[in-house]
Amino acid sequence: MNKPRTARPLAELVRPAIADALKAQGFAAADILTRWREIAGERLAAHSMPVRVLWPPRPKAALPEAAPQPATLVLKVESAFALEVEMSATQLVERVNAVFGWRCIGKLRLRQGPVEAPSPRVPPRPRPLDAAGERALATRIAGVEDEGLRAALERLGRGVLGGKAKMS
Repeated sequence: MNKPRTARPLAELVRPAIADALKAQGFAAADILTRWREIAGERLAAHSMPVRVLWPPRPKAALPEAAPQPATLVLKVESAFALEVEMSATQLVERVNAVFGWRCIGKLRLRQGPVEAPSPRVPPRPRPLDAAGERALATRIAGVEDEGLRAALERLGRGVLGGKAKMS
């Protein structure tokens, strides 16, 4: 008997597919790439991006349980922000290490060049509700006393009840 198929997150399907490409650049995981904006902050992340992680060779006499030596994180940085990133290097290294929970990065190396900013994702706008939909939504959230929660539930309700707008 076949197992019923269930929906799976896209990240779960993509991660194995890109693992080899990440590994070739020294990234053990995509976290440093996907969380770069959180690590570097909005301003620096807009003008820099992780390119590669350079791991030092492991000494032959090292014990298997010994922690590896910290790596060098190579960042591509726009020329005008190179000095600012360099001045923030210690803080960036600490933040990367905090994300991973161990001292995996010891220093930064900067490569100057243009950095393409990722295009902002704009969620599709839900269709406007008809009069019956408006009444149903108002009835469902009427008992919620907290104003912030009621506003959030109203936005959610509009998205769910309205569905996606049809493309013309």
